[in-house]
Amino acid sequence: MSIGIIGSGNIGSAFARALARAGVPAVISNSRGPESLKELAGELAPYITAGTREEAASADIVLVAVNWSKLSKALAGLPDWDGRIVIDANNPIEAPLFKPAELNGRLSSEIFADLVPEARVVKAFNHLQPHLVSGNPNAEGGRRVLFFSGDDDAAKAEVAHLIDRLGFFGIDLGSLSIGGKLAQFPGGPLPALNLVKFD
Repeated sequence: MSIGIIGSGNIGSAFARALARAGVPAVISNSRGPESLKELAGELAPYITAGTREEAASADIVLVAVNWSKLSKALAGLPDWDGRIVIDANNPIEAPLFKPAELNGRLSSEIFADLVPEARVVKAFNHLQPHLVSGNPNAEGGRRVLFFSGDDDAAKAEVAHLIDRLGFFGIDLGSLSIGGKLAQFPGGPLPALNLVKFD
Protein backbone atom coordinates (compact mmCIF):
# COMPACT_ATOMS: atom_id res chain seq x y z
CA MET A 1 0.00 0.00 0.00
CA SER A 2 1.78 3.16 -1.21
CA ILE A 3 1.27 6.55 0.44
CA GLY A 4 1.59 10.04 -1.00
CA ILE A 5 1.39 13.45 0.65
CA ILE A 6 0.36 16.63 -1.14
CA GLY A 7 1.36 19.59 1.01
CA SER A 8 4.42 20.02 3.19
CA GLY A 9 3.12 22.58 5.67
CA ASN A 10 2.52 21.89 9.34
CA ILE A 11 0.04 19.05 8.92
CA GLY A 12 1.67 17.39 5.90
CA SER A 13 5.10 17.46 7.53
CA ALA A 14 3.70 16.17 10.83
CA PHE A 15 2.06 13.26 9.02
CA ALA A 16 5.35 12.53 7.23
CA ARG A 17 7.17 12.49 10.57
CA ALA A 18 4.57 10.12 12.04
CA LEU A 19 5.02 7.78 9.09
CA ALA A 20 8.82 7.89 9.36
CA ARG A 21 8.66 7.21 13.10
CA ALA A 22 6.61 4.08 12.36
CA GLY A 23 8.85 3.01 9.47
CA VAL A 24 6.16 3.59 6.83
CA PRO A 25 7.45 4.82 3.44
CA ALA A 26 5.80 7.71 1.59
CA VAL A 27 6.39 10.37 -1.05
CA ILE A 28 5.85 14.00 -0.03
CA SER A 29 5.28 16.87 -2.45
CA ASN A 30 4.47 20.56 -2.54
CA SER A 31 3.90 23.33 -5.08
CA ARG A 32 7.57 24.33 -5.10
CA GLY A 33 8.94 21.00 -6.27
CA PRO A 34 11.12 18.20 -4.81
CA GLU A 35 14.23 20.36 -4.46
CA SER A 36 12.49 22.47 -1.81
CA LEU A 37 11.92 19.32 0.26
CA LYS A 38 15.49 18.02 0.32
CA GLU A 39 16.05 19.01 3.95
CA LEU A 40 12.83 17.40 5.20
CA ALA A 41 13.42 14.26 3.13
CA GLY A 42 16.97 14.08 4.44
CA GLU A 43 15.73 14.34 8.03
CA LEU A 44 13.17 11.57 7.49
CA ALA A 45 15.23 9.27 5.26
CA PRO A 46 15.02 6.52 4.27
CA TYR A 47 11.24 6.37 4.71
CA ILE A 48 10.15 9.73 3.30
CA THR A 49 11.24 10.81 -0.16
CA ALA A 50 10.53 14.05 -2.00
CA GLY A 51 8.60 13.82 -5.25
CA THR A 52 6.38 15.71 -7.63
CA ARG A 53 2.73 16.38 -6.97
CA GLU A 54 1.88 13.82 -9.66
CA GLU A 55 4.06 11.16 -8.02
CA ALA A 56 2.44 11.72 -4.65
CA ALA A 57 -1.04 11.71 -6.19
CA SER A 58 -0.45 8.32 -7.84
CA ALA A 59 -0.21 6.49 -4.49
CA ASP A 60 -2.87 4.13 -3.16
CA ILE A 61 -3.55 6.47 -0.22
CA VAL A 62 -2.99 10.21 -0.67
CA LEU A 63 -3.14 12.68 2.21
CA VAL A 64 -3.88 16.26 1.13
CA ALA A 65 -3.08 19.11 3.51
CA VAL A 66 -2.66 22.50 1.86
CA ASN A 67 -3.68 26.07 2.50
CA TRP A 68 -7.43 26.25 1.91
CA SER A 69 -7.18 29.14 -0.55
CA LYS A 70 -4.71 27.11 -2.66
CA LEU A 71 -6.57 23.80 -2.48
CA SER A 72 -8.22 23.97 -5.89
CA LYS A 73 -4.93 24.86 -7.60
CA ALA A 74 -3.05 22.14 -5.71
CA LEU A 75 -5.43 19.47 -7.01
CA ALA A 76 -5.97 20.80 -10.52
CA GLY A 77 -4.73 18.77 -13.47
CA LEU A 78 -3.96 15.58 -11.58
CA PRO A 79 -4.81 12.16 -13.11
CA ASP A 80 -8.14 10.52 -12.37
CA TRP A 81 -8.46 9.32 -8.79
CA ASP A 82 -10.16 6.14 -9.97
CA GLY A 83 -11.41 4.96 -6.58
CA ARG A 84 -8.18 5.54 -4.69
CA ILE A 85 -8.28 6.74 -1.08
CA VAL A 86 -7.74 10.44 -0.45
CA ILE A 87 -7.41 11.66 3.13
CA ASP A 88 -8.83 15.14 3.64
CA ALA A 89 -6.59 16.68 6.32
CA ASN A 90 -7.53 20.25 5.44
CA ASN A 91 -9.08 22.96 7.58
CA PRO A 92 -11.07 25.79 5.98
CA ILE A 93 -8.86 28.58 7.27
CA GLU A 94 -7.57 31.36 5.03
CA ALA A 95 -3.98 32.42 5.67
CA PRO A 96 -2.34 34.67 6.63
CA LEU A 97 -5.19 36.21 8.64
CA PHE A 98 -6.29 32.85 10.05
CA LYS A 99 -9.94 33.58 9.36
CA PRO A 100 -12.66 31.03 8.55
CA ALA A 101 -13.26 30.50 4.85
CA GLU A 102 -16.70 31.17 3.43
CA LEU A 103 -18.26 27.75 2.80
CA ASN A 104 -21.78 28.96 1.94
CA GLY A 105 -23.39 26.50 4.33
CA ARG A 106 -21.47 23.45 3.08
CA LEU A 107 -19.01 21.26 4.95
CA SER A 108 -15.38 21.63 3.99
CA SER A 109 -15.22 17.89 3.24
CA GLU A 110 -18.06 18.23 0.74
CA ILE A 111 -16.15 20.95 -1.09
CA PHE A 112 -12.97 18.88 -0.91
CA ALA A 113 -14.72 15.80 -2.31
CA ASP A 114 -15.82 17.81 -5.35
CA LEU A 115 -12.14 18.54 -6.08
CA VAL A 116 -11.17 14.83 -6.11
CA PRO A 117 -13.90 13.18 -8.23
CA GLU A 118 -13.99 9.38 -8.12
CA ALA A 119 -11.81 9.34 -4.98
CA ARG A 120 -12.90 7.64 -1.77
CA VAL A 121 -12.55 10.49 0.72
CA VAL A 122 -11.76 9.95 4.38
CA LYS A 123 -11.54 12.90 6.77
CA ALA A 124 -8.64 12.45 9.22
CA PHE A 125 -5.46 13.97 10.68
CA ASN A 126 -6.86 17.52 10.65
CA HIS A 127 -8.19 17.85 14.19
CA LEU A 128 -5.00 17.32 16.19
CA GLN A 129 -2.32 19.96 16.53
CA PRO A 130 0.64 19.06 14.29
CA HIS A 131 3.04 18.37 17.17
CA LEU A 132 0.58 15.78 18.50
CA VAL A 133 0.41 14.07 15.10
CA SER A 134 4.20 13.90 14.81
CA GLY A 135 4.85 13.16 18.47
CA ASN A 136 4.72 9.89 20.40
CA PRO A 137 1.04 8.79 20.50
CA ASN A 138 1.76 6.87 23.72
CA ALA A 139 3.47 9.74 25.53
CA GLU A 140 0.70 10.18 28.10
CA GLY A 141 0.42 6.55 29.12
CA GLY A 142 -2.32 5.59 26.66
CA ARG A 143 -2.99 5.80 22.95
CA ARG A 144 -3.81 9.25 21.57
CA VAL A 145 -7.25 9.34 19.91
CA LEU A 146 -7.51 10.17 16.22
CA PHE A 147 -10.96 10.62 14.67
CA PHE A 148 -11.85 9.71 11.11
CA SER A 149 -14.96 9.64 8.96
CA GLY A 150 -16.03 8.78 5.44
CA ASP A 151 -18.74 7.32 3.25
CA ASP A 152 -16.85 4.22 2.06
CA ASP A 153 -16.40 1.50 4.68
CA ALA A 154 -13.50 -0.22 2.91
CA ALA A 155 -11.61 3.08 2.59
CA LYS A 156 -12.20 3.83 6.25
CA ALA A 157 -10.91 0.38 7.17
CA GLU A 158 -7.65 1.06 5.28
CA VAL A 159 -7.21 4.43 7.01
CA ALA A 160 -8.10 2.87 10.38
CA HIS A 161 -5.35 0.29 9.81
CA LEU A 162 -2.87 3.07 9.04
CA ILE A 163 -3.93 5.02 12.14
CA ASP A 164 -3.39 1.91 14.25
CA ARG A 165 0.00 1.26 12.62
CA LEU A 166 1.06 4.79 13.56
CA GLY A 167 0.18 4.03 17.19
CA PHE A 168 -3.02 6.07 17.51
CA PHE A 169 -6.43 4.87 18.69
CA GLY A 170 -8.81 5.52 15.81
CA ILE A 171 -12.47 6.33 16.37
CA ASP A 172 -14.87 6.13 13.43
CA LEU A 173 -17.27 9.08 13.50
CA GLY A 174 -19.43 7.70 10.70
CA SER A 175 -20.24 9.42 7.42
CA LEU A 176 -18.63 12.60 6.14
CA SER A 177 -21.89 14.47 6.73
CA ILE A 178 -21.65 13.63 10.44
CA GLY A 179 -17.96 13.15 11.16
CA GLY A 180 -16.87 15.92 8.83
CA LYS A 181 -18.98 18.37 10.80
CA LEU A 182 -17.74 17.13 14.18
CA ALA A 183 -14.06 17.31 13.20
CA GLN A 184 -14.16 20.46 11.06
CA PHE A 185 -12.02 23.33 12.24
CA PRO A 186 -13.31 25.89 12.91
CA GLY A 187 -16.84 25.02 13.97
CA GLY A 188 -16.70 21.41 15.11
CA PRO A 189 -16.46 20.37 18.77
CA LEU A 190 -13.58 17.89 18.35
CA PRO A 191 -10.60 19.83 16.91
CA ALA A 192 -7.67 20.40 19.27
CA LEU A 193 -9.01 17.89 21.81
CA ASN A 194 -6.08 15.79 22.99
CA LEU A 195 -7.89 12.65 24.14
CA VAL A 196 -6.14 9.49 25.25
CA LYS A 197 -7.51 5.92 25.31
CA PHE A 198 -6.25 3.91 28.27
CA ASP A 199 -6.35 0.11 28.15
